[in-house]
Amino acid sequence: MRQRLAELRGPDVPAKALDARALAALAANPGCRRRAILDGAGVDKAAVAGALGSPPVFGQSQFAIVRGNSFEAKVKADGGAELLRLAHEALGGGPEPAADAQVPDLAATGPEGRTARTALALREAAGRPGTWTLLDHPMLALEVAGSPAFLEPDAVVVHPDGSWTVVEIKSFPMLDGSADPAKVGAAARQAAVYVLALERVAARLDPPPRVGHRVLLVCPKDFSNLPTASAVDVRKQRAVTDRQLARLTRVEEIADALPEGVCFAPGLPAEQLTEAVDAVPASYAPECLSACELAFHCRARSQEAGAVTRLGRPVRAELGGLATVTDVLAAARGEAGDPADPAVAALRRAAALRAEALRGAGLREAVPCP
Repeated sequence: MRQRLAELRGPDVPAKALDARALAALAANPGCRRRAILDGAGVDKAAVAGALGSPPVFGQSQFAIVRGNSFEAKVKADGGAELLRLAHEALGGGPEPAADAQVPDLAATGPEGRTARTALALREAAGRPGTWTLLDHPMLALEVAGSPAFLEPDAVVVHPDGSWTVVEIKSFPMLDGSADPAKVGAAARQAAVYVLALERVAARLDPPPRVGHRVLLVCPKDFSNLPTASAVDVRKQRAVTDRQLARLTRVEEIADALPEGVCFAPGLPAEQLTEAVDAVPASYAPECLSACELAFHCRARSQEAGAVTRLGRPVRAELGGLATVTDVLAAARGEAGDPADPAVAALRRAAALRAEALRGAGLREAVPCP
């Protein structure tokens, strides 16, 4: 199967690793076979979108990345003393951190090696009760649609009581003890993926350590560069992510259904690449615009097809079997559709009320353009 996925990327094209942010977006749209196969094969979707003429417009600026890296380095300075102090202050888990906290070396060759080294460090930490341990950028593995995804949280803290906590370090400010709810929500969804992966490691130990359902969110305090922290409960996000990832179609099934010779290499001619991408069904929704690199291409295709999915998932759910705008308008005018269908009946009732309101106002309905 690995050979097949390598063929989908193209010859000599390295695989792009999945990160927690991508998994959180993937879990939010589990019915999208296009994203599942591209992510599963390690295709660089941003490069593909650029080659198709629909480049993504979201992402961090270089300035924000540099600022974030600088803040993270400050938080983890001196063996993570400040980070452990914040963890104890927000979550407890034992006595105050001492100067002899453990910070194991997690260096290893390749993601598989780093994953194994992280699992060993966590096992060793579990055998040292009463000691604080900080894992700086550990590597965790999580199976997604039949393929392993390697994830790298900012940090994992092992408390003296044996519990494990995921740490998310962000550069957006926490003003008067609270931060932008949208950004906190995105951080929580990302951290939930790490919690799931960490639970897989814990399950292999006897007895399994407790993985905290509250993660530590570390941000700059007010408008300074001083770190502050808050405990964020991710039980809801973890449950949703676990359920959605379990529903993902296996990559093998999607790959087997593709025509022979399909390749998603960004260097292909635009016409050939477009044909390859369109060979895999997508499940576009407006939410994709802030989460998927291919969203603008998929939106254009959805508009060309007149699909109602571009109006949003709630609207799509209300319309039942009416899949296109043309079908919806025809049903509302009484030209098509089963009158016993609740969606069709509601549309015709809405059309009748609209016509009645226009007549009452002395207006006529606009004649649609051919």
